[in-house]
Amino acid sequence: MSTDSDFLDFIHKGYEQHLPHLSIDCAVFGFHENQLRLLLTKVIRINQWSLPGGFIRREESVDMAAQRILRERTGLDNIYLEQFKVFGSADRNNTPDTKKIVKSVDNNITDDNWLLQRMVSMGYYALVDIAKVTPTPDTLSEECRWWDLTTLPPLLFDHSEIVKDALKALRQHLANKPIGFNLLPEKFTMTELRRLYETILGRTIDRGNFEKKILKLGILDRLDEVKSNVTYKAPFLYKFNTVKYQELLETDAGFGF
Repeated sequence: MSTDSDFLDFIHKGYEQHLPHLSIDCAVFGFHENQLRLLLTKVIRINQWSLPGGFIRREESVDMAAQRILRERTGLDNIYLEQFKVFGSADRNNTPDTKKIVKSVDNNITDDNWLLQRMVSMGYYALVDIAKVTPTPDTLSEECRWWDLTTLPPLLFDHSEIVKDALKALRQHLANKPIGFNLLPEKFTMTELRRLYETILGRTIDRGNFEKKILKLGILDRLDEVKSNVTYKAPFLYKFNTVKYQELLETDAGFGF
């Protein structure tokens, strides 16, 4: 959590270190107890929520900036990231939400302030293991935490649209590339993997067909271990074959899920 002094300095001088008119917004997805969750930040002083995001430093590439922003929000390196859309409507950022945030710290801010200008945002989605994440607020936020995707609070700016488009892009990803390595624990059951796919797609998948398709991909190694502490017949555990997974990730196989 930042101080008002940090926030005020950023409002007035942030353009010196960052590219004006460009920002990054990230839909960070995690999977926990058969629920897809989204990481959100509560914006300082106004008690409202938004996606994690930030600005591009003058010496950074866009992808480097996205990795840095998410490292600061999650504590993780090497996060799986996909840029899925650019959001750039003509009136973007010249909104009551933006003015409310800025003027909550300095009511004398004028409309020519860099944060009140048109802002084009690069939309990314990220896939992370919730158990490994340490949610951390940034300069503009006082809280950072997970929300169930089905019970999200009202979001600032156009972030509801960004979440909708990110989920659509994630489903398209799932149809062509493997998923799960960044969302599941190291060892998991076939049922847990299928439930992940079902949660993202929002529908059930035939158990037999799913297992047949996923095994045909060659990205899973079955272990000589079974899941413990279950009341039914213990299923075998699997782990991803990271080499084959990465090879498949770089192609468009067309899985048909």
